Amino acid sequence: MNPIDIINEFYAPGSDAGELLIRHSEAVAAKALRLAEKLSAVNPELKPDISFIEEAALLHDIGIFYTNVPSIGCHGTYAYVCHGYLGRKLIEDLGYHRHARVCERHVGAGVSVDEINAYHLPLPARNMVPVSIEEQIVCYADKFFSKNQSADREALTLEAVVRKMESYGPAQAQRFKNWVALFEPERVVW
Repeated sequence: MNPIDIINEFYAPGSDAGELLIRHSEAVAAKALRLAEKLSAVNPELKPDISFIEEAALLHDIGIFYTNVPSIGCHGTYAYVCHGYLGRKLIEDLGYHRHARVCERHVGAGVSVDEINAYHLPLPARNMVPVSIEEQIVCYADKFFSKNQSADREALTLEAVVRKMESYGPAQAQRFKNWVALFEPERVVW
C-alpha cells in the first residue's frame, strides 16, 4: 500500500487541498512515529504497529475533500466534522478496514455516541472513539497540527491543544489528557 498514491486518486496532484493534506499528514505521521517508537521502548507490551501507524497517519484526513472548507481548498457539501466517517467509507471501499477505522476515530479526541447525541453532531450515531493503541497514537499526534495554509507543519503547543480540547467539552479534554499521560508523561502539567 502506498498512501500517497491513494491520496492522489482523490486529490489532483498540486491542488491546494491535496498539497495541504499531504503536508499535514506527513507532520502527523512524523510525530506519531516518534511517539510509537518511544512507547515501544517504555512499554514494549503495547507493541504498536509502526508501519501501520505511518500509513494510517498519512490517510487519516483523506475525507476532507467532502467538506465545505474553502480556506483549505475543500468545496464539498458536508460539515468538517464529517470528514472522518466519510474518509472511513472511502478507505473501507478500497479494502483497508483497519486504516478506515483510524479515519473515522481521529476526529477530536474521538467522538462518543453520547457526544454525538448531546451536541447534535451530523454524524452516524455510533461510537467513534479510538480503541487500538495505533488509533490513539494517530489521533493524539493529529491534534498538534493545524490545517491552515501557513502553519500546517508547525506543531501547536501542548497548552494550546489542551485549550482547544477543553472547548469541545470535558470528555474530549479528559481523553486527550489521558493520552498525554500515556504518550508524553513528562509533559503533564495539571
